[in-house]
Amino acid sequence: MAVTRRQRQDCACVSSAPTSGPVTTFAVQIIGWKREPFERYFPDRHFRFLPMNIGEREFERVWKPRILAGKDAEIFAWGPELPRAVEALAKERNIPVTFIEDGFLRSVRPSASRTPPLSLALDGRALYFDCRHPSDLEALLKTYDFEADAALMERARAGIALLTESGISKYNGARQRTAEEVYGDKTRKRVLVVGQVEDDASIRYGCLSRMTNNDLVRLAASEQADAQILYKPHPDVLARARPARSDPAEVAHLCELVTESLPLAEALRTVDHVYTITSLAGFEALIRGIPVTTAGCPFYAGWGLTDDRQPNPRRGRHLSIEALFAGAYLLYPRYFDPDTGAQTSFEATVTAIRRQLDEPQGLGPSRPQWRAWGPYGLFGWRHLLAAFVIPVIRRIGSDRDVEDFSADPIRFFRSLSDRKYRIIGRILYPFG
Repeated sequence: MAVTRRQRQDCACVSSAPTSGPVTTFAVQIIGWKREPFERYFPDRHFRFLPMNIGEREFERVWKPRILAGKDAEIFAWGPELPRAVEALAKERNIPVTFIEDGFLRSVRPSASRTPPLSLALDGRALYFDCRHPSDLEALLKTYDFEADAALMERARAGIALLTESGISKYNGARQRTAEEVYGDKTRKRVLVVGQVEDDASIRYGCLSRMTNNDLVRLAASEQADAQILYKPHPDVLARARPARSDPAEVAHLCELVTESLPLAEALRTVDHVYTITSLAGFEALIRGIPVTTAGCPFYAGWGLTDDRQPNPRRGRHLSIEALFAGAYLLYPRYFDPDTGAQTSFEATVTAIRRQLDEPQGLGPSRPQWRAWGPYGLFGWRHLLAAFVIPVIRRIGSDRDVEDFSADPIRFFRSLSDRKYRIIGRILYPFG
């Protein structure tokens, strides 16, 4: 049965709170810096944030009674799974659960960092990258009568043109170099292998067989023997923000390694074929008319548009690229103004990203204002700590950690998951 227009509007978000008062929402696995945006994005909800990495004993003693005492309580969970004790309670008492992840347009800055997301995927079944279970997005793509909704299809065509012409992607940044400068002159078929963070949830939940980036390079090289094979590791791996599980040097004889910063739209511009495990880059290649081979089962596989190496028997419906785009970008996510928290649209979000990209001075993280007194100490002396702390953070962390610390030292330490580092932060920055 096709989803009705009213149902389609509801698929993109959780239901609104009843008029009698705000819903009590118990939020799990939401790290400290994300909590303030959540409260702004969902003003109709009264949030109670459970501690990160909560143990079963603490949950049973403190939080279970609170959840049971709440009228019409619900659970928000960041990521694809609930803690075991929370999941058991939700099933036992039939408590609504909404799984949450960043949407397909995430941020203006080149990496997610600690900036509020511009869009969120909210799913009452399973997150869109979890191929083991049907998600709300999969149900929408499988049942919605796209061709009957002419206005939606026209909006999808315009949306695809807006993305491809603007070069906007999930993460964004100022263009630094061109494909020709990085790849060299094109003399033959060009195949791009898109690397991912190999321990990322999208691979762990979206690829049922073990597959590394190096395996993907070997697959592409074996099938495209006469092509120029380009291997672009994930930006987080290149920035040392996330670990690499396979060494690119082991496949260097099969490909040309692309280590320079290159926005995704530019990276795809001269490419003839893309190989990926589950990366969103595969979908961005599809909307540009580039053939895509998927080793895993991302949300855009199984609809007749990709060369799939991991079949998904639940899908099987053939969709146009406009229908797939409409479901994934227009109907499924929620878009937000990060300053006001108000809900907005896909088109407004792209326009806002483009405007900020055209004003590069606005891309850098704001630094804490120097004051003669306040949380950074009398005469602001704690600002001087940065010169000594930054080298330590760079050595034990990543360049992204340095960027986040520089933007807000106090919030950086408060949001760390490791207790001993939070204690160090409290010693260095006891106020604020």
